[in-house]
Amino acid sequence: MKKSIFLLLASFLMVIIGCGEKKTEKKEEGFQVNRAKKEEKKEVDENVISLSSNDLMQFDKSELKVKAGKKVTLTLRHTGEMDKMVMGHNFVLLEAGTDVGEFAADAAVARESEYIPESDAILAYTKLIGGGEVTSITFDPPAPGTYDFICSFPGHYGIMNGKFIVE
Repeated sequence: MKKSIFLLLASFLMVIIGCGEKKTEKKEEGFQVNRAKKEEKKEVDENVISLSSNDLMQFDKSELKVKAGKKVTLTLRHTGEMDKMVMGHNFVLLEAGTDVGEFAADAAVARESEYIPESDAILAYTKLIGGGEVTSITFDPPAPGTYDFICSFPGHYGIMNGKFIVE
């Protein structure tokens, strides 16, 4: 008798929970549609960039293009699992003509400032993040042209670099 009541109660709860999940899914779908519309508008008003990094010292893009005169919002995701003090990543946009190797050498000894040295060559940068973390910055793009971007964590710049193109 106790087993029958327990099974009946468990079945009833599963039906109620199952119905509740369907309602939640509908709300989330509706929210997703609204969010997509909002993001479309944001992309018209500004440059929106998503850049991912991982535990293999890689960015998922080696070229980023933006329109001149529109703010840039860059989101950096670290899709790996390692801590930022072991495999930290950031995004550093450098002034055109910067000696990247020399800048990276200065960055490698700037541990107290998360490997961001004091330099006039820096146009924009994110904070250092570890596995599973996300950070975003918004900045005005430099003049039209091609610029270097790197991860300034020691030893990463040789692999984690790319071109930032302002059109």
